[in-house]
Amino acid sequence: MNSDARRPRIAVDAMGGDHAPEEIVAGALLAATEGYAELILVGDEARIRPLLPTPVPVHLRVVHAPEEVPMDQNPSQALRAHQRSSLGIAVNLVRDGEADAVVSAGNSGAFLAIALIRLRTIEGIARPAIATVMPGLRGPTVLLDAGANVDCKPEWLEQFGMMGAAYARAVLRIENPRVATLSVGEERTKGNQQVIEAGKRLECAPVNFIGNVEGKDVLTTAADVIVADGFVGNVVLKLAEGIIAALGSVIKDNIIRGNVLTKVGAFLMLPTLRRMRRKYNYETYGGAPLLGLRGNCIVTHGRAKRMAIASAIRTAADEVRSDVVGKIASLVKPHVVKEA
Repeated sequence: MNSDARRPRIAVDAMGGDHAPEEIVAGALLAATEGYAELILVGDEARIRPLLPTPVPVHLRVVHAPEEVPMDQNPSQALRAHQRSSLGIAVNLVRDGEADAVVSAGNSGAFLAIALIRLRTIEGIARPAIATVMPGLRGPTVLLDAGANVDCKPEWLEQFGMMGAAYARAVLRIENPRVATLSVGEERTKGNQQVIEAGKRLECAPVNFIGNVEGKDVLTTAADVIVADGFVGNVVLKLAEGIIAALGSVIKDNIIRGNVLTKVGAFLMLPTLRRMRRKYNYETYGGAPLLGLRGNCIVTHGRAKRMAIASAIRTAADEVRSDVVGKIASLVKPHVVKEA
């Protein structure tokens, strides 16, 4: 367990993402100026070194990786070549105890496959899940799974609920997180068989289960943790991102096309509009933790630029300091023993 006395060591896949390595390195340099982590840039050293200042920041070093994982590569192919790829080497640094967490904006399917094989799941967890922190009216909400498992069993959803509760308590500092299943109605009898059975299991789990929430509740902080399978969770996430982006475009277009009075009003509201943009901008939240593994893994957008990368690194450092892996294991273990 890391204390605040020692900076968390974060391995960053410098070659993963649409804007790698330039924006990934730039994001790492932003994080380095804040000094809250030891950074390990993993990738093609010949491409990374020219992007670094002289002298190189004290808390940053480069580990060479001769290959990278293409964004469209099949996970099984990426797994076979993981010993030489930047993503594979970064994950192995965590497995070998040379790093405390790994951050990647690269191929998420490959990331999941490599991390699952090299790090393995926590005892009692069948599958890892991507947990996305979404902004809400009265605070953040953890949505999981956001895309790692499109087909799920009810017991997996139960485990997602426990992992999400542990994360919300450890990182978001929510003392008794409210856990809910995402369904088509608030009544416990609403939903498909998977959701109904998962709800029954969560009622007996060591979490504060409050029942079902609907799609309209996702951004209202009706629950602190919302559980869904990866298919539904990813659709909800992308829909929310699309609506927020579209709403921003509508506001901007109306201001540009408006009269003088509209422009004056927009100028007066500029501080409020900027606060809203920061709150609902995915770069503010940076990365999404891949929960359930015996190591800290942070997935971020393939299109992530420097601010999002810096935020993802901060998320990784917070997860390490909060001992999320240990807290998930502690919450799940008594439940596993009870079921056995």
